[in-house]
Amino acid sequence: MGFLPATKKEMDERGWDFLDVILITGDAYIDSPYCGAAVIGKVLTAAGFRTGIIAQPDIGSERDIARLGEPGLFWGVTAGSMDSMVANYTATKKFRKTDDMTPGGKNTRRPDRASIAYTNLIRRYFKNTKPIVLGGIEAGLRRISHYDFWSDAVRRSILFDAKADLLVYGMGEKAVVEIARRLASGLPAEGIRGTCHAGSHVPEGYTLLPSHDAVCRDRDAFGRMFTAFYHNSDPLTAKGLCQQQDTRLLIQHPPQFPPDSRELDRIYEMGYMLEAHPCHALDGPVRALDTMRFSITTHRGCYGECRFCAIAVHQGRTIIERSEASILREAQTMTRHPLFKGIIQDVGGPTANMYGIECDIKRKKGICRHKRCLAPRICKNLPVHHMRQLGLLKRLRGVKGVRKVFIGSGIRHDMILHDRKWGKRYLEEIVSHHVSGQLKIAPEHSEDHILSLMGKPDIKQTTDFISHFTKATRKSGKNQYLTCYFIAAHPGCTIEDMRRLKSFAKSTLGFVPEQVQIFTPAPSTFSTLMYYTERDCDTGKTVYVEKDRVKKEKQKQTLREG
Repeated sequence: MGFLPATKKEMDERGWDFLDVILITGDAYIDSPYCGAAVIGKVLTAAGFRTGIIAQPDIGSERDIARLGEPGLFWGVTAGSMDSMVANYTATKKFRKTDDMTPGGKNTRRPDRASIAYTNLIRRYFKNTKPIVLGGIEAGLRRISHYDFWSDAVRRSILFDAKADLLVYGMGEKAVVEIARRLASGLPAEGIRGTCHAGSHVPEGYTLLPSHDAVCRDRDAFGRMFTAFYHNSDPLTAKGLCQQQDTRLLIQHPPQFPPDSRELDRIYEMGYMLEAHPCHALDGPVRALDTMRFSITTHRGCYGECRFCAIAVHQGRTIIERSEASILREAQTMTRHPLFKGIIQDVGGPTANMYGIECDIKRKKGICRHKRCLAPRICKNLPVHHMRQLGLLKRLRGVKGVRKVFIGSGIRHDMILHDRKWGKRYLEEIVSHHVSGQLKIAPEHSEDHILSLMGKPDIKQTTDFISHFTKATRKSGKNQYLTCYFIAAHPGCTIEDMRRLKSFAKSTLGFVPEQVQIFTPAPSTFSTLMYYTERDCDTGKTVYVEKDRVKKEKQKQTLREG
């Protein structure tokens, strides 16, 4: 399919005098299955809609936003692969000078609150234009009233602040195609699964959440709102939700049903160029391409439910996997790329070793409301076995032209320990063939009371895994190491807890961890709920929360000091 039009010249070359859909993104236009705008653009084009992309438009003029004209059906707006405030600022609110998704690497092209900025830009130069549809991480995780760390305030739905017409949440391929088909037929686009819009009354059967005004005044109401929101994020069990925002209601329709494996195969085999669009050529390289160009997504979703992570809300808690045949075809296609040197840098997903592992009960009846798949212990109904991923990795190694296949995604080490039949063999296999010097795991902390708040396994799981990893490494005869990720200043964490973590790192890991980040209260996570309310989201008990910037930095430095 090649690149989608990003310039008027490309439209002319295709014989298109106008576009049905124009997508605006805060990232560079990289034609890769790792870039949401590229995926949505190709899906729409495959469905018969002429689609173009404007990447990182200048918000101070009409130079970029007007270059493709006005769409016939709708504008699609996304801040990019990250929330723009997370992309632009550190956890201590310092501006980030670099951006791996911007050509040249300087963080000069992505505005704060990009979804709002781009919508305002469209309306400034196109009066009474076609509908504006928000999508992507930023829009999806800010679709209801939410705590905003950067303003230290509860903000209303981004749909209302941006003055957009529709909002698509989650993985949006099905929803955007249905929106396009309805608009092309002259039908209203409201009521589609996986979307939100403004309304005046509560639809029958929908749950009314505490109002925006109520959650701004009352943190208990905020907690009830978020808990109901989270528990209605599974397509099989969720009800529609409503929330009074001003004089209007936010209407959130139930989540869209995810694609099945065949549909997912088609999405990832749409002829991606694996390059940045030529319009970026004079601006410098896009650093993110170094890791994403020759990486393969095997599945979507994650049932880890780490409390600080929003993947469960965005991609879902059910694993939707691609077929092995599709993954192998993608690898074979990569070998024909002129820059391919025989190395596939990552085979995985949000968590690499969840491929091929899912609960049949969940697939049929939806997410369990009152228990989680992995914490505090792995559910007996989850058939943890690494056999399918072992077979996949072996077949990938056998693809002609492939020299090395690495796992760059994180893994759940507790799942490896739990798999009595295949876990040891899986660990030995990846240590022997699929680790590029360092294997990534995310213990996040050493203190069990904090790990419980994080939704992570207890520290014994980590120490047991370290022992198994050390034995497997010695057996392989290679110098392999663990890269361990830790979080400072998570709700519940004190400076004394970080000192205990430092002691654990020295005695058990034998090194000072480099991968330490300060907790960022991003929208739509339980950890952010705890940060804002200063209460344990399970028990309601008061939780210590460090909110002073200097003291947060001190927690981080305590661990990193030798």
